[in-house]
This record gives sequence, structure tokens and C-alpha cells, in this order.
Amino acid sequence: MRRWWRWVACASGWVALVYVFFLAFVTLVSLTDPALTRPHAQQAQVIAARGTWSFGTLRGGRGARLPWCQPLRWLDPPGPATALVSFPGSGNTWVRYLLQQATGYYSGSVYKDYALMKNGFPAESVSNGSVVVVKTHEWGPEMRKVFSRAVLVVRDPYSAIQAEFNRQSGGHIGHAQPDKYTRDGGRYWEKFVTTKALAWMNTTLDWLKFEGPLHLVFYEDLLDNLPEEMRRILEFLDQEVSESNFDCMVRHQDGIYKRRRRPLNFDPFTAKLRALVDRCRRLVDRAVREMLAGGDVSLVVNNMNYANVSKENHNPGDR
Repeated sequence: MRRWWRWVACASGWVALVYVFFLAFVTLVSLTDPALTRPHAQQAQVIAARGTWSFGTLRGGRGARLPWCQPLRWLDPPGPATALVSFPGSGNTWVRYLLQQATGYYSGSVYKDYALMKNGFPAESVSNGSVVVVKTHEWGPEMRKVFSRAVLVVRDPYSAIQAEFNRQSGGHIGHAQPDKYTRDGGRYWEKFVTTKALAWMNTTLDWLKFEGPLHLVFYEDLLDNLPEEMRRILEFLDQEVSESNFDCMVRHQDGIYKRRRRPLNFDPFTAKLRALVDRCRRLVDRAVREMLAGGDVSLVVNNMNYANVSKENHNPGDR
């Protein structure tokens, strides 16, 4: 019996050692890849799309293979650092994909998501002007001052919160199982909605105060009229694209990270939760209307009395 336990302990040690070496190897490769560590090189290296993406790999065999419209490359010379900001679950990754398809330029991120890095977004963790936009869900003056301009994507809070719940429970294109909503007698879901509703409000209100050029995009408008909304984004980014590349983007607009709809057969939002989400949405709507009317958004936001809605005015650090 003792000899058997020694064998198990020895095997476990070897497995742990191999795992540590594997992590070290992956980290070393990502840090020494010249395409990702020298984004400001004089001769920006053009990295061709890695073959084609297969919907079958991620979606159980449904759909066709989707090629890139053009090889991806760095912005050379670099442009202004541009934030692509949103609350999680609002279509940030989708917009990144559309911009890469239309412009042929990498999009970056303040994060380093290895799943995204290996599946179409190799410039993860690059957050400067060598990429067309930089993904972020963070807010606050320290984050805003990093960027020269920003594209703010806003989605209806009910849809955004549920999309983020699906992502945390089922991955980038998965869904939360119904029993997730009733976990701990529903307290887990209630806490999640409360936290995320406040984060949705704070993220949006904070970036509406951005002092540089700001382009506001509504996720629902992208769904209803993708070509027109994308042309406006491209114009804001000073990106001229050929009609052939633009048409290619429209034809392949779904990408591989657009979650398919799976309606629930019940309403997970209680009356109490709806009252909170509606309150947050009204405050954001007021600030958005002020912005669209050309008013002083900072003054409006700073004078808002939403202390009774959010007792914590800090960045929760959500991804």
C-alpha cells in the first residue's frame, strides 16, 4: 500500500512539473513573438490571417468556414490611441472583429484573453496607437486619460447584463443554464444583477464625460442598420476602406463570437431588480440626451443625484 501511494505522489509531481513548464513555454512564446512585442517597428510586419476560421469548431458543426477579408497588419505610422469602451456583454468583441475585417488593422485590448488571442485577435494586450482601437471595460479618470479619443458602445442594460451572465457561466458564445438563475435561492443572480446594473451605469456615465473626441454607438442600432453605423464609426476613426472590403465585412458580419439567441421560458428579473435597472437606465438616458443635444454632459453627470442608486462609486474591475 505504501509503495502504491509513493507511485501516486511521484506521478502527481511529474504532472505538476510538466504543467509548470507548459505555462512557462506559452508565456515565453507570447512575450518573444516579434509581431506582438514590436508594434512600432518602422516596417510593420503584415501577418496573414491564420487560415480560415471554422464555425464548426465552436458551434457544433453548424455554419461555413469564414475567411478574413484581408491580411491583418499594424497601423504604421501609429495613430491616436483609441478606446473601444463598453460594459461587458455589449458587443465590444463583435465591433473589434468588424473593424478588423473592414480596415485590415489589428484591434488591441487592455486585457490579455488567450482565447481571443488564439482565435482572431493576436494583438490582445496591445493598447497603443499601433492598433485601430483598444478594447476596455474599465472606467475612471486614470483610464480615460490614457486615450486620445473613444468609441463608446452602449447596449440596453437588461440585454447586456444577461449577456455577461451567459459569458461568465458558459463562455464567449455559451449560455447560462436555467438553474444558474435560482442558485442559492436566487440570491446569486440578484447580487449579480445589482452589481452589474450599477457597473453598467457608472461605466457609461463616466465615459460620457470623456474630454476628447467621443463617438457614441448603440448596439441595437448596429443590429438594425450595420452598414450605416459602421460607416459612421470608420469615419470617426479616419479610416478609408475600399467598397470591396466593406462589402466583405457586411457579408461576414457574424464572426465566431456572436452568441446565438436562446430565450428563457421565464423572466429572471424580479420587480425589485427591474426597479433598480430602470433607475440606472433613466439616469444614463438623461446624460445621453444631454450629449446629443450638445450640452455639458460633465455638468449634468456631476449634478446627478444617484447616491441612492449606487453607494459605491468605484470601478469594480469587471472584464
